[in-house]
Amino acid sequence: MSEVLIPLSAIKGRGTATRFAHRFSKDARAAWDDGWGTLDDAAAEGNARIETEVTFEDARSAIARNDSPDIHFDYAVNPYRGCEHGCVYCYARPTHSYLNLSPGLDFETRLIAKRNIVDVLRADLGKKSYVPQLINMGSATDCYQPVERELRLTRGLIELMQEVRHPLSLVTKSSGVERDLDLLAPMAADRLVAVYVTITTLDGELSRKLEPRAAAPHRRLRTIRALAASGVPVGVSLAPHIPFVTDDMEQVLEAAWEAGARSAFYHVIRLPWEVAPLFKQWLEMHYPQRAARIMARIHEMRGGRDYDSHFATRMKGSGLWADLIRQRFEKTTRRLGFNRERVELDLSRFVPPSASGQARLF
Repeated sequence: MSEVLIPLSAIKGRGTATRFAHRFSKDARAAWDDGWGTLDDAAAEGNARIETEVTFEDARSAIARNDSPDIHFDYAVNPYRGCEHGCVYCYARPTHSYLNLSPGLDFETRLIAKRNIVDVLRADLGKKSYVPQLINMGSATDCYQPVERELRLTRGLIELMQEVRHPLSLVTKSSGVERDLDLLAPMAADRLVAVYVTITTLDGELSRKLEPRAAAPHRRLRTIRALAASGVPVGVSLAPHIPFVTDDMEQVLEAAWEAGARSAFYHVIRLPWEVAPLFKQWLEMHYPQRAARIMARIHEMRGGRDYDSHFATRMKGSGLWADLIRQRFEKTTRRLGFNRERVELDLSRFVPPSASGQARLF
């Protein structure tokens, strides 16, 4: 009997449409027609509303140390595993494989919250061996994804950072960062924080397909205005740039500059491990006529492969097409005035926390 695959269709509010098997899976499963309408039932079930589940874990450590030369921060703290924003291109999706969960739908519907992350970070910062370096939040999964409204783990981390006067950078696609302006604005006055808002495109319809539960592009621009008006150094991230998909780089930079962003950076799309087949599925669902053309340009920038992990090229790509994207970015940022002044955060203000939970004054 020949196998008949279930045709995929987009699920409202979700970036992917399948619980794609991860690379450590022992079993591979395929649907087949048993004559009882099973395929039709499965397709209908796949398009039904999928609720987000949150489970809790106790973290053993809070700080992830970075030794990659192409990443411009030393430490990272991530209060959540998985991300409800559902960005189809997210390079962090394969991390769910280590939890025996799918990098597809599980990554955006089965979240893990590190409920003790603030206490663990306090202990890490209080160690005699700790040397303060810039800590970034939002480097793997968005620290302001929807579940943060209730759990407030990110806010707890920022409160700790403010208490011990530790420099911090944030990267987000969410307007939720505005909630914490009462903490961020005073920290900015002391040169302890910078925020980067990711805007991949100004096209709302495209954004809804690419990153379905992130804030709308116009809402992110409003967030940049709010941050800038409060004195918080704010930049714009155009990550990732996807050839023939997110092609309004110049317009994004112009809108972000007008809103108050004064620094900018970009990366080209990265497709490590399971992200590549998931992204190809997404292209076939949403842009089938362009799918081959888009992948051809990605391969051109990645040495003929889906992904090139070499530190020198993985962020920007290589070849003619990558060079054209770089020229577009550099010419536009130069014309507008981006990146003329580097934001230097102050490491000298750090005061280690005491065991009682209050920062030491002497």
